Amino acid sequence: MAQEISFRDTQVSSSEIGVRTIALNDLWQSLKEGYDDFNATPTVGMFLTVLLYLLFALLLTLSLVGTNLPHLAFPIVAGFTLIGPVVSVGLFEMSRRRERGLDVSWRSTFEFVHSASFAPILALSLVMMLLYVAWLFSAEFLFFGLFGDDPPVSASDFVTQLVTTRRGAGLIFYGFLLGFIFAFIALAISVVAFPLLLDRPASAATAVAISIRAVTSNLTVMLVWGLIVVVLLIAGAIVFLIGLAAVLPILGHATWHLYRKVVV
Repeated sequence: MAQEISFRDTQVSSSEIGVRTIALNDLWQSLKEGYDDFNATPTVGMFLTVLLYLLFALLLTLSLVGTNLPHLAFPIVAGFTLIGPVVSVGLFEMSRRRERGLDVSWRSTFEFVHSASFAPILALSLVMMLLYVAWLFSAEFLFFGLFGDDPPVSASDFVTQLVTTRRGAGLIFYGFLLGFIFAFIALAISVVAFPLLLDRPASAATAVAISIRAVTSNLTVMLVWGLIVVVLLIAGAIVFLIGLAAVLPILGHATWHLYRKVVV
């Protein structure tokens, strides 16, 4: 209890945290350092990814397809990039501990749940989950706005209409536009917020404010980072999502190092 009170009393404000301007080369360096972290403890990182991300995404997608909701399969899987930072908190902690020369193990990865930083991390995680739910509702609204009068009768019919009809093309175009908006919001509020909450005594609101400032101060570089994340996720997903077991941990570790380059 004393630790929690001390944490609240010493919380830093957004004015006390600086933001650097970074270059594209910092992105490549972050990826290299992320790979080094992953290579140092590949088993733990892959286990975290498979257990908390891939299996959940696959099972949820299969359950929806089984209930005749194939139009939500892609939004569900694509939308998991919105809550990727939540799943990656353990990876951030691994990188933080390795950076400081501390023990890096399965058990130590989750020691932060006993610290005062857990409450703001949980609060921000709930925000990201709400964003994910809003994305699914928006995707559902878009689908029925285009197909409401005559929805596809099966998964194969849906795919056929998607690639051969005007409303299918509209769903693809507006879906990607909507996805970009949600992805940018997620990037802006979380890219450095979660690592910051592990690294410094701050509130969730302060972490989000710093994250937004970091993105707006490095808009072009951060957009490139978002593109890199999407490209690597697609590449990892090509082989039945197996590649994501390596791609996701590397991106998680790299995000920690990106945070260290951006935030003073």
